Amino acid sequence: MQNSLKTRSTYWQILPYLRPQKQTIGKALACTLVFTVCWPIIAWLVGETAKFIGQGDLKGFAQIAALSAIIFLIRGTVQYGQDTLMAKAALTIALEIRKKVYAHLQLLNLGYFETAKTGDLSYRLTEDIDRIGEVINKFFHQFIPCILQLIVVMGYMIYLNWQLTLGALIIAPLMALLISWFGEKLLSYSRESQNRISDLSSLLTEVFSGIRLIKAFVAEEYEISRFTEAAEQNRRAKYLSERVKALQFVVVGFLEAISVILLFFLGGWQIAQGNLTGTEFISYIAGVALLIDPIAITTANYGDFKQGEASSDRIFELLAIVPTIVEKPGAIELPHVTGKVEYRNINFAYPLDREVKQPQPALEKEVKQPQPALEKEVKQPQTALEKEVKQPQPALEKEVKQPQPALEKGVKQPQPALEKGVKQPQPPLNKGGQGGVPILQNMSLLALPGEMIALVGASGAGKTTLVNLLPRFYDPQAGQILIDGINIQDVTLNTLRRQIGIVPQETILFSGTIAQNIAFGRSYYELKDVEKAAQIANAHQFISDFPDGYQTWVGERGVNLSGGQKQRIAIARAVLLNPRILILDEATSALDSESEALVQEALERLMQDRTVFIIAHRLATVRKADRILVLEKGRVMESGTHEELLEKGERYAGYYAQQFS
Repeated sequence: MQNSLKTRSTYWQILPYLRPQKQTIGKALACTLVFTVCWPIIAWLVGETAKFIGQGDLKGFAQIAALSAIIFLIRGTVQYGQDTLMAKAALTIALEIRKKVYAHLQLLNLGYFETAKTGDLSYRLTEDIDRIGEVINKFFHQFIPCILQLIVVMGYMIYLNWQLTLGALIIAPLMALLISWFGEKLLSYSRESQNRISDLSSLLTEVFSGIRLIKAFVAEEYEISRFTEAAEQNRRAKYLSERVKALQFVVVGFLEAISVILLFFLGGWQIAQGNLTGTEFISYIAGVALLIDPIAITTANYGDFKQGEASSDRIFELLAIVPTIVEKPGAIELPHVTGKVEYRNINFAYPLDREVKQPQPALEKEVKQPQPALEKEVKQPQTALEKEVKQPQPALEKEVKQPQPALEKGVKQPQPALEKGVKQPQPPLNKGGQGGVPILQNMSLLALPGEMIALVGASGAGKTTLVNLLPRFYDPQAGQILIDGINIQDVTLNTLRRQIGIVPQETILFSGTIAQNIAFGRSYYELKDVEKAAQIANAHQFISDFPDGYQTWVGERGVNLSGGQKQRIAIARAVLLNPRILILDEATSALDSESEALVQEALERLMQDRTVFIIAHRLATVRKADRILVLEKGRVMESGTHEELLEKGERYAGYYAQQFS
């Protein structure tokens, strides 16, 4: 939803998260009420103390001092209860929101993550949610106590002299209007600042993921330039917000000073008229003093709340995204299958204009954003800009067009920012299709249990798309996919995906032990089962050579393991899953001959008695396939064994000749 159309604060959506904490919040508010009642008593004690001192009555002063000590002890005790209880409630609410957002992200389809920024999502899950927790804490811990203090102390002041109080409140409406105006400005600048920080976080994630390539291409200066520009945009956005806050305090402080001057003038006039005694005026001034902090804190809180509303908008914007891959009501569990897979008349196209509810930060018109280049192997086309938007290409030397350093494969391309006020189109997710032309067209395929199917074709032919439909990473626009005669859209996602093993070309490992990576997705596992899977995957030997064996810590993305070692861990992971259907994105294309032999041997063990789909990049690996399918523009153009297709002398024979000529 566009900000201009927003009519209701997203803070209202936090209410369901408050209800489970109502008991804790109720206890905190009870402490707050006692704490608030102490303020007019303190104002009265100030007046009485001045009276006894003026009269030289030490006995009366001693009694007032003793009463004051008791009041301050009670006030301190309930303040402790208020602070700790509200901190507990606020932190618990922030935790629940964070868990809800993270769980929701797990439900979103892959298409969302192909366009979302990793750094932006990380920032929302950490800083934005923390800010919401701070807002909740301040609302109950500071804002409500201050409002109650203002009400109670103002009531006491009216009790002392209502004419004087009415005069002091003349400026209050103007002050409220100004605070509201400043709050709206802060909300606008805070949204901009949050987006800037999110951009910076995304840039850092991208750069640290591709640091090896940056050094290889001597692109340090280029990346420093990109970072400097993003950091400058962040500084500028935060400075605008801080400038508004500073101006707000100056204006409100000036109005408070005018109110105090007016108050003394009116107080002197009331004393001269005999409507107010000196002792009462001292108590009244004490009450006024007790109003200064609540007014200042309330003003600051209002600004903080408006800044926090930008974070709230960003969080509930994520929760508003509806997953496109969902289970049908009453979906059944997929029973243990034999591995028969059937594609029936499948049509599929990646949407060119996928709507992702992710705000794209607008840049100020004078700020130019460099556009990073992608590596040649990355299939994600660069974002097309609207015709009227000029996107500068960064040059390394003035007036010399210099090709940009490519980013490492797998690194997400940040969305180039646009001029302020211009809507940025989402990048197309089409991986080879043109203008929404289906990637797969009327595709039909039957794989029998235990059959090995190799998929061959040029980039963009539909090989990866075909296998991605099987675990329902995407759903086709037309047609059905059946496993053992059961439509995969009629079964639960968990039971479907647990019977499909995937060994990707680029192995993804997570921070943790080797055993945890092999048993990925399991909260409990037997180490002997992990070791058995590793033995089948030819991984047991190199794992045992580590001092800590299976408890060896794997660094982020498995940087302390070789490519062959990572591939064998991925194979062991699939072995432990024990699926009936296996998808292999050729795992040996980037390995040395020794590692390739070990991985190939492990794969042959893994493929035994399973239905296997192999995405073939090198034809030498598909000779043993029961059937080879040659795909072109989403259609099966040839089908047969290695020998049969060579004998036909058509497309497959041409590919084979190119690779082995």
